[in-house]
Amino acid sequence: MNLMQTQIAAPATIHATLDTIVYAIGQSAIGNILAARSDIGICAILFGSDSDALGQDLGHRFPGKMLVEDKAALRDDLAAIARFVETPAAGLDMPFDMRHGTPFQQRVWAALRAIPCGATITYTALARRLGQPSGARAVATACAGNAIALGIPCHRVVHTDGTLSGYRWGVERKRTLLDKEAAI
Repeated sequence: MNLMQTQIAAPATIHATLDTIVYAIGQSAIGNILAARSDIGICAILFGSDSDALGQDLGHRFPGKMLVEDKAALRDDLAAIARFVETPAAGLDMPFDMRHGTPFQQRVWAALRAIPCGATITYTALARRLGQPSGARAVATACAGNAIALGIPCHRVVHTDGTLSGYRWGVERKRTLLDKEAAI
């Protein structure tokens, strides 16, 4: 589904269902941010420079879903996400919908959510924590499949030597997020 196929409804008529995802695009200190919500909670937080590309990414991640743009419905979510980017100590307290992944991805994502703000972990250490000592590459793949940036903090995973790489939304964004968290 691309943005041209996205249906737009009046805010008063929008209710996210299993087949509907409501989304909006706003601004943050690290670029455009797309927030999307299902009936369960936030199912996507995506970053980028191009709003159209963000919408296309959302469509590819949720094929067969009706995507409904409604900035008013997600105003508070967008504000909370932008605040978190600026002040990570504030936390990101909102419900998340992590159903859209394999069982292994969901295990990785749950482990990532347990990493405290300001801390990092290596791909290898995270794999060991999950009982998969040779699974660093699988952990990296699960991180790459994460659609809920910040809510599932895959930016906190680094190489064994501490270097940064592999962040879907760019290493510079990853560095900025980690620097802000380290300043807490």
